[in-house]
Amino acid sequence: MLYYLFEYLDQTYDFPGAGVFQYISFRAAMAVITSLTITLIFGRRLIEFLRRKQVGETVRDLGLHGQNEKTGTPTMGGLIILGGIIVPTLLFAKLDNVYILLILFTTVWLGLIGFIDDYIKVFKKDKKGLAGKFKILGQVTLGLVVGLTMALNDDIVIREKVPVSETGIEQTTTTNSGNTSTTQVARESFKSYKTTIPFFKNNEFDYSILISWLGGDYKKWAFLIFIPIVIFIITAVSNGANLTDGLDGLATGVSAIIGATLGILAWVSGNFVFADYLNIMYLPNTGELAIFVSAFVGACVGFLWYNSFPAQVFMGDTGSLAIGGIIAVFAIIIRKELLIPVLCGIFLAESLSVIMQVGYFKFTKRKSGVGKRIFLMAPLHHHFQILKYPEPKIVQRFLIIGIMLAIFTIITLKLR
Repeated sequence: MLYYLFEYLDQTYDFPGAGVFQYISFRAAMAVITSLTITLIFGRRLIEFLRRKQVGETVRDLGLHGQNEKTGTPTMGGLIILGGIIVPTLLFAKLDNVYILLILFTTVWLGLIGFIDDYIKVFKKDKKGLAGKFKILGQVTLGLVVGLTMALNDDIVIREKVPVSETGIEQTTTTNSGNTSTTQVARESFKSYKTTIPFFKNNEFDYSILISWLGGDYKKWAFLIFIPIVIFIITAVSNGANLTDGLDGLATGVSAIIGATLGILAWVSGNFVFADYLNIMYLPNTGELAIFVSAFVGACVGFLWYNSFPAQVFMGDTGSLAIGGIIAVFAIIIRKELLIPVLCGIFLAESLSVIMQVGYFKFTKRKSGVGKRIFLMAPLHHHFQILKYPEPKIVQRFLIIGIMLAIFTIITLKLR
């Protein structure tokens, strides 16, 4: 909203300093500052309010060290994160940008589902919370909205190098010897189901190839394979973040690292100069997402002030479902979703540990009558707790691994 106000002041009254709002870097910096201010100042007030209302966590007794001390800690603190994301985005981003609208819808939608789940657990005293089928239904609905928007909205395009003969545009360039030669490529915008993946030609993969066996105009049916993939990614990452939220500061810290990495990827993908220099897919208008992701990182860091060991508040499903979904949708709309297994390696490891544990237990019980386990306890972070690792050390080492994965993810831009 402030962007439009200062744009009006600049154009109408030539208001001093108003033009600075045209710069994404300035608005992103303001989004971080505003987000940190909201989470740090209003976060404490919300925690005190939750304490007065006795909105405390009911901890399941798993026999873990320090577990009982967490009973009664205020939960639903994800509201702090949501406020720290939404308010700065509304203030500083261009609200007519389709990517901003899509990511805001994701934040509100999954935040609402998580809030309902926490509300049932806390106020209805039902430990199961919202039935799993309704969570999945909400995630599938979001996947359909995101997939269809990506497929049908005319503003969502990629700009790519194509042969000059296809565009009718002749471009020339001067060589070092002073001779002039015709350039063989130009930039054109078009709808596409291409995404980024390392080690492939040009680091790109087109989902439509998966249905090329249909022949003819198979590309127009690519949405049939694209939308299920979007649904799967959103569901997997959202639930992965939820599983990771088991130690003080773990999910929040990992999410901040992932968010910062996605912000860099969005910045270079949405900037013609950087995209051309790195020879990666140029996505017009995605640079505006830097404002949103700046608010996201600021909200996570600000929440970590109260969520680090020993936690004064837990985010609950209000926060964990939302941040997982935000990461998934953000990666999808900047065409980096196939990098998620690397970038979100912590979420993946936590999810796989649960799948492996449950699967192996059921398999061995069916075979021998006695269920066996791979890990001492799942998700993975509980395995290390059983091994008597201090909780802060587990979190710190997971965050170090998260930083290493983030760096490797950025490096993959040049792996071909």
